[in-house]
Amino acid sequence: MTATADTTVRPGTDHPGTDAVCLGESMVTFLPSRPGRLADVPSFDRTIGGAESNVACALAAVGHRVRWVGRVGADGFGDHLTEAIAAYGVDTSGVRRDPGRPTGIYFRTATDRATDAHEVAYYRAGSAASAMAPGNPPRADLWTGRVLHLSGITAALSDGCLALMRELTARAPGRPLVSFDVNHRPGLWRRPSDARVLLELARGADLVLVGEDEAAEAWDVHGADAIRAALPEPTTVVIKRGAAGAVLYTREPAAAAEPGTAARGPASGDTVVSVPAPRVDVVAPVGAGDAFAAGFLSATLRGLPAAARLRHGHLMAAAALTVPGDLGAPPSRDHADRLAALDEAAWGTLRLGPGWTSAGATEKEVRTP
Repeated sequence: MTATADTTVRPGTDHPGTDAVCLGESMVTFLPSRPGRLADVPSFDRTIGGAESNVACALAAVGHRVRWVGRVGADGFGDHLTEAIAAYGVDTSGVRRDPGRPTGIYFRTATDRATDAHEVAYYRAGSAASAMAPGNPPRADLWTGRVLHLSGITAALSDGCLALMRELTARAPGRPLVSFDVNHRPGLWRRPSDARVLLELARGADLVLVGEDEAAEAWDVHGADAIRAALPEPTTVVIKRGAAGAVLYTREPAAAAEPGTAARGPASGDTVVSVPAPRVDVVAPVGAGDAFAAGFLSATLRGLPAAARLRHGHLMAAAALTVPGDLGAPPSRDHADRLAALDEAAWGTLRLGPGWTSAGATEKEVRTP
């Protein structure tokens, strides 16, 4: 039997009341003013982007105490990032400024990331964040919350960043619950085979989020059961299947009356819960993965049942999908709880469009036969 770490979500000791610490690179993002090739787009709107800071902002927006830890340049873009993230209510006291390296930036097209027409131009080589390494940032900045959230993007930034990720996913006494979103970005790896290190890192985490398509592309592992078999150590594995929904494998007990489909899974002691995604009128297909992670983590921190955790992930993803940028205003906690508590029939007819998260927007929730 594989040994597992204690995965109890416990209070932080250095920052009592901190729910989550998110570590990673955030960049200034330039969104196109209209569809088209980067060569043809005449102007861009400035915003922020970064998987881990997106999760931090979304968690803070729904009432959690969150810290974002990272490195930015001692430049105007670094000022903008830190101020914009702090405006969501995120603690940025763990952000370090690097006078010798710039803040990363990137440009992208408006098309779906999964299509061949999608273009992203990264200017992050040699960025301040790529200088992260073991001890930098110090563990004291990272082991201060109930959850430490990481993603595979950080591992691809530099050898030092990979070493840091290996250190943080190594099982050690007293570490917080480690959440790892695989976030496979093929363009960041020198060789496709290099991305197999993400499997090693994921096996060291307590909670793993991975897309079924990511596992196939990065690890040549196909299907939810096979992914769980490749990740025997984590207590919880969430496999995202796009519009088809998500499947959760967990060794934690599931409530008998919760919505969703529960069955015994392939790993000893596993319970499997599958929840379909609601129908969404998509405005821009970006940011959904980070938002799903935030919704799932929020429900986990609140101790909600397994299927409710998946539903909150889907709802937060829908908030991102129905806005142009990476960060959508989430529904209020009461609103999300009400939707997450729908019976299976009502959940199955739920349809969410632009504006559905605003106060009093129940008319935006369209149910179809």
